[in-house]
Amino acid sequence: MQKFLIITGLLLVAAGLAWPWLRRLPLGRLPGDIHVVREGFSFSFPIVTCIVLSIVVSLLLWLFRR
Repeated sequence: MQKFLIITGLLLVAAGLAWPWLRRLPLGRLPGDIHVVREGFSFSFPIVTCIVLSIVVSLLLWLFRR
């Protein structure tokens, strides 16, 4: 559990440092993501982005457990 928490913390720090470059990725703007804009209201639900990230994280965890 300690190793997992340390690795997770390091990954979060790395993602924070790389944020200027990560923000340019099209995550949250993929085809299939729901974005509703009305006067005085904006709603965004990145369903396809969530599915893609879930698949990537599942594959990474599967690889690290082997």
